[in-house]
Amino acid sequence: MRKVTVRLRDVGLIANFVFDGMDIEIGDYIIVEADRGMDYGQVIAAPEKLFSEPKKSVKKVLRIMSVDDFRVIKENRIQAKESLKTCSEKVKDHRIKMKLLDAEYSFDKSKIIFYFTSENRVDFRELVKDLAKIFKTRIEMRQVGVRDETRLFGGIGPCGRRLCCRRFLKNFEPVTIKMAKEQKLPLNPTKISGICGRLMCCLNYEYRTYVELGKKLPREGKIINTPKGKAKVLDVNPLKREVFLEYETEERERVIYGPQ
Repeated sequence: MRKVTVRLRDVGLIANFVFDGMDIEIGDYIIVEADRGMDYGQVIAAPEKLFSEPKKSVKKVLRIMSVDDFRVIKENRIQAKESLKTCSEKVKDHRIKMKLLDAEYSFDKSKIIFYFTSENRVDFRELVKDLAKIFKTRIEMRQVGVRDETRLFGGIGPCGRRLCCRRFLKNFEPVTIKMAKEQKLPLNPTKISGICGRLMCCLNYEYRTYVELGKKLPREGKIINTPKGKAKVLDVNPLKREVFLEYETEERERVIYGPQ
Protein backbone atom coordinates (compact mmCIF):
# COMPACT_ATOMS: atom_id res chain seq x y z
CA MET A 1 0.00 0.00 0.00
CA ARG A 2 1.28 3.47 -0.92
CA LYS A 3 0.28 7.07 -0.19
CA VAL A 4 0.08 9.98 -2.60
CA THR A 5 -0.56 13.72 -2.14
CA VAL A 6 -3.24 15.18 -4.39
CA ARG A 7 -4.61 18.64 -5.13
CA LEU A 8 -8.34 18.13 -5.59
CA ARG A 9 -10.00 19.54 -8.70
CA ASP A 10 -8.23 22.55 -10.24
CA VAL A 11 -7.44 24.58 -7.11
CA GLY A 12 -9.08 22.64 -4.33
CA LEU A 13 -7.80 21.35 -1.02
CA ILE A 14 -4.72 19.14 -0.74
CA ALA A 15 -5.19 15.69 0.74
CA ASN A 16 -3.52 12.27 0.95
CA PHE A 17 -4.94 9.15 -0.66
CA VAL A 18 -3.82 5.53 -0.61
CA PHE A 19 -3.52 3.10 -3.50
CA ASP A 20 -2.13 -0.26 -4.49
CA GLY A 21 -1.38 -1.97 -7.78
CA MET A 22 -1.24 1.23 -9.86
CA ASP A 23 1.71 3.00 -11.48
CA ILE A 24 1.13 6.59 -10.33
CA GLU A 25 3.59 9.45 -10.84
CA ILE A 26 3.78 13.18 -10.12
CA GLY A 27 1.53 15.11 -12.50
CA ASP A 28 -0.93 12.27 -13.07
CA TYR A 29 -4.64 13.04 -12.89
CA ILE A 30 -6.62 10.54 -10.87
CA ILE A 31 -10.13 9.73 -9.67
CA VAL A 32 -10.43 9.40 -5.89
CA GLU A 33 -12.96 8.63 -3.21
CA ALA A 34 -14.82 11.60 -1.75
CA ASP A 35 -16.99 11.96 1.36
CA ARG A 36 -20.04 11.23 -0.77
CA GLY A 37 -19.09 9.87 -4.16
CA MET A 38 -16.06 10.54 -6.37
CA ASP A 39 -13.77 13.45 -7.07
CA TYR A 40 -10.65 14.11 -9.13
CA GLY A 41 -7.27 15.75 -8.70
CA GLN A 42 -3.64 15.92 -9.73
CA VAL A 43 -0.72 14.20 -7.99
CA ILE A 44 1.64 16.90 -6.66
CA ALA A 45 4.13 14.79 -4.69
CA ALA A 46 5.91 11.51 -5.31
CA PRO A 47 4.10 8.44 -3.92
CA GLU A 48 5.42 7.09 -0.62
CA LYS A 49 5.37 3.54 0.67
CA LEU A 50 3.30 2.99 3.81
CA PHE A 51 4.83 0.86 6.54
CA SER A 52 1.64 0.61 8.58
CA GLU A 53 -2.06 0.33 7.90
CA PRO A 54 -3.61 3.64 6.76
CA LYS A 55 -6.17 5.33 8.98
CA LYS A 56 -9.80 4.65 8.16
CA SER A 57 -10.29 8.34 7.38
CA VAL A 58 -7.79 8.18 4.47
CA LYS A 59 -9.62 7.76 1.16
CA LYS A 60 -8.50 5.60 -1.77
CA VAL A 61 -7.38 6.31 -5.30
CA LEU A 62 -9.94 4.67 -7.58
CA ARG A 63 -8.14 4.92 -10.92
CA ILE A 64 -5.94 6.99 -13.19
CA MET A 65 -8.11 9.29 -15.28
CA SER A 66 -9.18 8.12 -18.74
CA VAL A 67 -10.06 10.10 -21.86
CA ASP A 68 -13.74 9.76 -20.93
CA ASP A 69 -13.01 11.12 -17.45
CA PHE A 70 -11.34 14.19 -18.92
CA ARG A 71 -14.41 14.70 -21.12
CA VAL A 72 -16.68 14.62 -18.06
CA ILE A 73 -14.51 17.19 -16.26
CA LYS A 74 -14.55 19.48 -19.30
CA GLU A 75 -18.36 19.36 -19.35
CA ASN A 76 -18.47 19.98 -15.59
CA ARG A 77 -16.30 23.09 -15.99
CA ILE A 78 -18.65 24.50 -18.61
CA GLN A 79 -21.67 23.89 -16.36
CA ALA A 80 -19.79 25.37 -13.37
CA LYS A 81 -19.38 28.66 -15.26
CA GLU A 82 -23.15 28.75 -15.87
CA SER A 83 -23.76 27.92 -12.22
CA LEU A 84 -21.52 30.81 -11.20
CA LYS A 85 -23.75 33.22 -13.15
CA THR A 86 -26.85 31.88 -11.40
CA CYS A 87 -25.18 32.15 -8.01
CA SER A 88 -24.15 35.73 -8.78
CA GLU A 89 -27.77 36.66 -9.48
CA LYS A 90 -28.88 35.07 -6.20
CA VAL A 91 -26.17 36.92 -4.28
CA LYS A 92 -27.60 40.17 -5.63
CA ASP A 93 -31.14 39.09 -4.71
CA HIS A 94 -30.04 38.42 -1.13
CA ARG A 95 -27.93 41.60 -1.06
CA ILE A 96 -24.92 39.75 0.31
CA LYS A 97 -21.59 41.57 0.28
CA MET A 98 -19.29 39.02 -1.29
CA LYS A 99 -17.17 38.76 -4.42
CA LEU A 100 -17.72 35.50 -6.26
CA LEU A 101 -14.54 34.15 -7.83
CA ASP A 102 -15.13 30.71 -9.27
CA ALA A 103 -17.16 27.53 -9.08
CA GLU A 104 -16.17 23.86 -9.29
CA TYR A 105 -18.14 20.62 -9.48
CA SER A 106 -16.88 17.43 -7.92
CA PHE A 107 -16.30 14.72 -10.51
CA ASP A 108 -19.69 13.05 -10.03
CA LYS A 109 -21.46 16.42 -9.54
CA SER A 110 -22.54 15.44 -6.04
CA LYS A 111 -21.24 18.79 -4.84
CA ILE A 112 -20.57 22.26 -6.22
CA ILE A 113 -18.14 24.64 -4.53
CA PHE A 114 -18.43 28.40 -4.87
CA TYR A 115 -15.30 30.39 -3.99
CA PHE A 116 -15.66 33.96 -2.79
CA THR A 117 -13.92 36.75 -0.92
CA SER A 118 -15.42 39.13 1.61
CA GLU A 119 -14.11 41.66 4.07
CA ASN A 120 -16.42 40.34 6.77
CA ARG A 121 -18.06 37.10 7.83
CA VAL A 122 -21.01 36.26 5.65
CA ASP A 123 -24.34 34.67 6.56
CA PHE A 124 -25.17 32.72 3.41
CA ARG A 125 -27.61 30.15 4.85
CA GLU A 126 -30.60 31.42 2.89
CA LEU A 127 -28.47 31.68 -0.24
CA VAL A 128 -27.39 28.05 0.10
CA LYS A 129 -31.02 26.94 0.48
CA ASP A 130 -31.95 28.71 -2.75
CA LEU A 131 -28.98 27.27 -4.62
CA ALA A 132 -29.70 23.74 -3.38
CA LYS A 133 -33.24 23.98 -4.76
CA ILE A 134 -31.92 25.13 -8.14
CA PHE A 135 -28.99 22.75 -8.59
CA LYS A 136 -30.36 19.74 -6.68
CA THR A 137 -26.94 18.99 -5.21
CA ARG A 138 -24.83 19.82 -2.17
CA ILE A 139 -23.67 23.43 -2.01
CA GLU A 140 -20.40 24.54 -0.42
CA MET A 141 -19.53 28.22 -0.04
CA ARG A 142 -15.78 28.60 0.54
CA GLN A 143 -14.36 31.95 1.62
CA VAL A 144 -10.74 32.44 0.55
CA GLY A 145 -8.01 35.04 1.02
CA VAL A 146 -6.12 37.11 -1.53
CA ARG A 147 -3.47 34.43 -2.02
CA ASP A 148 -6.11 31.81 -2.74
CA GLU A 149 -7.81 34.24 -5.10
CA THR A 150 -4.58 34.62 -7.04
CA ARG A 151 -4.11 30.85 -7.15
CA LEU A 152 -7.62 30.48 -8.56
CA PHE A 153 -6.96 32.78 -11.50
CA GLY A 154 -3.25 32.06 -11.98
CA GLY A 155 -0.86 34.35 -13.79
CA ILE A 156 2.79 35.13 -14.45
CA GLY A 157 5.11 36.20 -11.65
CA PRO A 158 7.88 38.84 -11.75
CA CYS A 159 10.29 36.04 -12.70
CA GLY A 160 8.40 35.48 -15.95
CA ARG A 161 7.13 32.02 -14.99
CA ARG A 162 3.74 30.68 -13.95
CA LEU A 163 2.89 31.41 -10.33
CA CYS A 164 4.35 28.95 -7.83
CA CYS A 165 1.01 28.73 -6.00
CA ARG A 166 -0.64 27.55 -9.22
CA ARG A 167 2.11 25.13 -10.23
CA PHE A 168 3.42 23.25 -7.23
CA LEU A 169 3.06 24.89 -3.80
CA LYS A 170 1.11 22.64 -1.44
CA ASN A 171 0.34 25.20 1.25
CA PHE A 172 0.78 28.89 1.93
CA GLU A 173 3.47 29.31 4.58
CA PRO A 174 4.26 32.53 6.47
CA VAL A 175 6.63 34.90 4.64
CA THR A 176 8.44 37.64 6.58
CA ILE A 177 10.49 40.71 5.71
CA LYS A 178 13.45 39.02 7.47
CA MET A 179 13.63 36.59 4.57
CA ALA A 180 14.03 39.42 2.10
CA LYS A 181 16.73 41.01 4.27
CA GLU A 182 18.65 37.72 4.45
CA GLN A 183 18.66 37.59 0.65
CA LYS A 184 19.70 41.28 0.47
CA LEU A 185 16.74 42.20 -1.66
CA PRO A 186 15.55 45.82 -1.91
CA LEU A 187 12.93 46.35 0.78
CA ASN A 188 10.62 47.99 -1.73
CA PRO A 189 7.11 46.46 -1.53
CA THR A 190 6.72 46.57 -5.31
CA LYS A 191 9.93 44.56 -5.72
CA ILE A 192 9.27 41.79 -3.20
CA SER A 193 5.48 41.41 -3.45
CA GLY A 194 3.64 39.02 -5.72
CA ILE A 195 0.63 39.87 -7.84
CA CYS A 196 -1.56 38.99 -4.84
CA GLY A 197 -0.08 41.99 -3.00
CA ARG A 198 1.57 39.82 -0.33
CA LEU A 199 5.28 39.03 0.06
CA MET A 200 6.34 36.58 -2.63
CA CYS A 201 6.11 32.91 -1.60
CA CYS A 202 9.49 32.20 -3.20
CA LEU A 203 11.15 34.30 -0.48
CA ASN A 204 10.28 31.48 1.92
CA TYR A 205 11.82 28.45 0.25
CA GLU A 206 14.73 30.47 -1.20
CA TYR A 207 15.42 31.76 2.33
CA ARG A 208 16.07 28.20 3.47
CA THR A 209 18.69 27.82 0.74
CA TYR A 210 20.41 31.04 1.82
CA VAL A 211 20.48 29.90 5.44
CA GLU A 212 21.90 26.49 4.53
CA LEU A 213 24.57 27.91 2.24
CA GLY A 214 25.44 30.56 4.80
CA LYS A 215 26.40 28.04 7.47
CA LYS A 216 30.03 28.31 8.60
CA LEU A 217 30.35 31.66 6.84
CA PRO A 218 31.20 34.71 8.98
CA ARG A 219 28.43 37.22 9.48
CA GLU A 220 28.53 40.64 7.90
CA GLY A 221 30.02 43.29 10.24
CA LYS A 222 31.99 40.80 12.34
CA ILE A 223 35.70 41.10 13.09
CA ILE A 224 37.49 37.83 12.33
CA ASN A 225 41.04 36.51 12.62
CA THR A 226 42.78 35.58 9.38
CA PRO A 227 46.35 34.56 8.42
CA LYS A 228 46.84 38.22 7.44
CA GLY A 229 45.54 39.52 10.75
CA LYS A 230 42.20 40.85 11.90
CA ALA A 231 39.66 41.80 9.25
CA LYS A 232 36.13 43.15 9.14
CA VAL A 233 33.51 41.29 7.10
CA LEU A 234 32.09 43.82 4.65
CA ASP A 235 29.80 41.57 2.66
CA VAL A 236 28.80 37.93 2.33
CA ASN A 237 27.43 36.12 -0.73
CA PRO A 238 26.10 32.72 0.42
CA LEU A 239 25.27 31.55 -3.12
CA LYS A 240 28.87 31.94 -4.26
CA ARG A 241 30.27 31.40 -0.74
CA GLU A 242 32.19 34.65 -1.11
CA VAL A 243 33.27 36.89 1.76
CA PHE A 244 34.60 40.42 1.27
CA LEU A 245 37.08 41.51 3.94
CA GLU A 246 38.76 44.74 4.98
CA TYR A 247 41.99 44.46 6.96
CA GLU A 248 43.36 46.91 9.52
CA THR A 249 45.72 48.12 6.79
CA GLU A 250 42.59 49.13 4.80
CA GLU A 251 43.45 46.46 2.23
CA ARG A 252 40.35 44.74 0.86
CA GLU A 253 40.11 41.17 -0.36
CA ARG A 254 37.58 38.68 -1.67
CA VAL A 255 37.84 35.27 -0.05
CA ILE A 256 36.21 32.14 -1.48
CA TYR A 257 35.11 29.54 1.07
CA GLY A 258 35.10 25.96 -0.13
CA PRO A 259 32.07 23.61 -0.17
CA GLN A 260 30.35 22.98 3.14
